[in-house]
Amino acid sequence: MSSINIKGYRDGLKVYVNSCSYQQLREELAQRIMRARDFFTGCRMYIVDEQKNISLDCYREIENYLREEFGITLLYQKGDKEEKKEKIFSGIYEGRTKFFKNTIRSGQRITYNGNIVVIGDINSGAEIVANGNIIVLGTLRGMAHAGYNGNKRAFVAAYILQPSQLRIADIIARSPDERTEKSSIPEVARIKDDIIIIEPYLPNKYL
Repeated sequence: MSSINIKGYRDGLKVYVNSCSYQQLREELAQRIMRARDFFTGCRMYIVDEQKNISLDCYREIENYLREEFGITLLYQKGDKEEKKEKIFSGIYEGRTKFFKNTIRSGQRITYNGNIVVIGDINSGAEIVANGNIIVLGTLRGMAHAGYNGNKRAFVAAYILQPSQLRIADIIARSPDERTEKSSIPEVARIKDDIIIIEPYLPNKYL
């Protein structure tokens, strides 16, 4: 079991601390940040420690480390009772959004702590990783990972959806080799019953 769970909310990222030692927390947090440094650098992060595993001194050490190494502002919460009333951004109008007005070519990797909109294609061999949704106004043939920090409400949409690999939160799906037909309307990939499904875009359903 992971020592921490990281989720994205409108007011920042929240790190939920499971039963673990200070050393485990620091090591796993550093590993997560290093794997997606562009996501975390300069962000606001909350430590949610409902079980009170982390002392104030340990928290201050982590706070100093994250600020000096990554420019992260760290805040502390002993509990998160109001969390259930708040939603992770689940639509294209929620959360920060970054636009890319060009085709993303093989070998390129784009990451963003919010939603990504690509006005162009994503070629095979390219990678797009977002904490929020991924919208492609073109053909998606590369790898797309939406909801990177555990947002299972995130989705991936494209005019032509033929990714080499598709991820939403911790769910992974591959495009079947035999799928050669092209949809005549845009498609949306989302999680349903813990699997990724692809369905036609219906405005009244997603807006």
